Amino acid sequence: MAQQADITAMRRAVELAARGLGSTSPNPVVGCVITDASGHPVGEGWHQRAGGPHAEVHALREAGVLARGGTAYVTLEPCNHTGRTGPCAQALTEAGISRVVYAVGDPNPQATGGADTLRAAGVEVASGVLADEAEAVNIAWLTSVRHGRPFVRWKYAATLDGRIAAADGTSRWITSAESRADVHRLRAEADAVVVGSGTARADDPHLAVRGMDEAVQPLRVVVDTEATAVKPGARILDDAAPTLIAVAEEAETALPDVVRLPRAERGLSVPALLEALHARGVRSVLLEGGPTLAGAFVAAGAVDQVVGYLAPVLLGAGPAALADAGISTITEALRLDITDISNIGSDIRITATLKGA
Repeated sequence: MAQQADITAMRRAVELAARGLGSTSPNPVVGCVITDASGHPVGEGWHQRAGGPHAEVHALREAGVLARGGTAYVTLEPCNHTGRTGPCAQALTEAGISRVVYAVGDPNPQATGGADTLRAAGVEVASGVLADEAEAVNIAWLTSVRHGRPFVRWKYAATLDGRIAAADGTSRWITSAESRADVHRLRAEADAVVVGSGTARADDPHLAVRGMDEAVQPLRVVVDTEATAVKPGARILDDAAPTLIAVAEEAETALPDVVRLPRAERGLSVPALLEALHARGVRSVLLEGGPTLAGAFVAAGAVDQVVGYLAPVLLGAGPAALADAGISTITEALRLDITDISNIGSDIRITATLKGA
């Protein structure tokens, strides 16, 4: 069982890792805390941007000579390969670290093996401390490595009776200003924001992050099968953030930044879309589309997490948050595990994952 000192240090490392959300892709978010030989914290750091120093390097620089004989707490197994930066396992060894505690093993076949390298150098190694918390903060990258596709977070805002708009189509605003600001945080953490043609026609969305000056703007994606929803002059075509329009292979369009994909039974192939995004370095997707696109993603088994903002409002009519997802009977219902319930302004935000995932 982990000692309390290990838990405390690793929890701080997880907090540090979260600071990198939205700025490290296609690399993971990682946090590191270093304590000296007597157990006092002397250095900390996190992976701040792709291509920059890893968390361990930042922490070692801060610790200096006090790292010798100390312990390094890292949220992800120290890497064992040379890319744009050197192997962290070697850096820890050269700094004289005597013990390394990491939370989650590295599933990347190019970088794994750091623990073995450390042990071969005489460093004591332990793993699994706060693994669930470290997994949660790094879930997008871990999903992309394990499954070869981006992590998909479906976000929706609805009334307490599950309506995303009134019967006449009006929807501004169902949820509070605080909830809408929180959505910009989710956008800032994502590599791509995806909507469908219905949302593009009805709302002419901008989809860029607002109110966060340091945010890396995500790729804005519209699934426009027939190439008829995004018109020249649409807000999504400005230069505030990059844009990609997904259309059917035979669709005619003069728009730039188009990816052509095979059709599915309804619309475009969701797996093909995710494959195309992954090839562009996208490791996390925020699905903001309406009920039809959400239904297609759910039917394709491509939703990893659901974030629902529920407002204390009743409508009684209007479109529901989720359209046909290929579920015809209660025994086929997708059961979820709720991982968080928070009050956001006057609303409730519920975060859930597929049961057993």
